Amino acid sequence: MVKDYLTVNEAAEKWKLTPRWVRDMCASGKIDGAVQFGRSWAIPKSAEKPPDGRITTGEYQNWRKTVEK
Repeated sequence: MVKDYLTVNEAAEKWKLTPRWVRDMCASGKIDGAVQFGRSWAIPKSAEKPPDGRITTGEYQNWRKTVEK
């Protein structure tokens, strides 16, 4: 790829994510400086891994089963 840029696969390997997840983050603008060339993405080597916005605390586990008082 171009000097100072990573491919989606290289970024996925670096951040221990799947390539699909990295592509989705690029498309949604979560990775600063990511540029699309046709169907491929170029990610700056200096780009930081975006924070994972999913809820992992378990706060919403079984939320449908709770009974309102």
